Amino acid sequence: MKNVIFVTIMILISGFQYSAFADNEIPAWIKNNAGWWADDTIDDETFVRGIEFLVKNQVITTSTTQGSGSDSAEIPAWIKNNAGWWAEDTIDDETFVRGIEFLIKEGILELNEKTTERKKISTNRVSELFKVWVYEDEIYMEYGVPVSRNFYFELIENNNKIYDEISVDENVNAVVILPVFTSSAYSEKGFYEYYQDVCDSCITTKIIENNHLKFFEASQLGARVLETLGYKTMTDIDLDKNPNNLETYDTIILLHNEYVTRTMFDAITKHANVIYLYPNALYAEINVDYKTNQIKLVKGHGYPDPKISNGFGWKYDNTHPYEYDEECLDWEFYDIPNGKMLNCYPEKIIPSNIKLLKEIKNLSK
Repeated sequence: MKNVIFVTIMILISGFQYSAFADNEIPAWIKNNAGWWADDTIDDETFVRGIEFLVKNQVITTSTTQGSGSDSAEIPAWIKNNAGWWAEDTIDDETFVRGIEFLIKEGILELNEKTTERKKISTNRVSELFKVWVYEDEIYMEYGVPVSRNFYFELIENNNKIYDEISVDENVNAVVILPVFTSSAYSEKGFYEYYQDVCDSCITTKIIENNHLKFFEASQLGARVLETLGYKTMTDIDLDKNPNNLETYDTIILLHNEYVTRTMFDAITKHANVIYLYPNALYAEINVDYKTNQIKLVKGHGYPDPKISNGFGWKYDNTHPYEYDEECLDWEFYDIPNGKMLNCYPEKIIPSNIKLLKEIKNLSK
């Protein structure tokens, strides 16, 4: 139930967040950019970089080789109108993409498609155990701050002995549940705009791109660290569709899985060994409509009655006060009937805290 003000914390820690997108699917951040460009919130160059990204990732195709791209070339005003209509869903994705492809092929819109080495931006403050970076061309704006589609973690050779102590192999039968639904709730036009009286209709919101995890609110660093150390993962979408899959794992690791379906809640709370790594998990109930690709808030977090906190009435909810302890100076796990709970929100410390990572491994065996 973290507030949107935590975008400030995002900047203090690293300033970036991660998302991935399915093949031939346009990432939501590009549509956001199109709307901001139409409103003159961002400049031409920033918008064009998003289009270059679509070309490089073959979401947009073009059979002609463009020039080097001129920073001074003026983009026709009617293109900006199209971008605004697309952002408002007046025209669909296919119409927008076809229009951009035509403009590129006709040389009206010039892109820089040189295959030069991508510029890395180091985020060394994130971790002392790993090399961490983002790519400059994956940075975009959300809620007025710069974020990135992805974090990239790399093992450091000098730390091999440490990795042996904290990494897992195929003999550790544990799976991490990636909180895509929670990330969707915190995205623009998500539940938090409803909570803040910004958007009355935002109790229903789109599911963000598959595997897209917002940086702080959806425990993206925790996910990336555990993935890098060899832990298996599944999205909460996969879990909701196939709850029996949990039975094939000895240990379930929850991140900040705040928004879950009743199916997920039942499957998780019935499992014999769950590591509740982040407080505030299993806090609010949602429904999912996979035809429209949307989630809807059902109960919890003060909805539909301000007196309702945990939407499942869950006895072991540990939101207060642990969710707001982000320093984790006195972290420890404690027992509940179906596993262990951590007494703080570990997103800041998990990329570097060897003792915590060792304990997660021990509990996963």
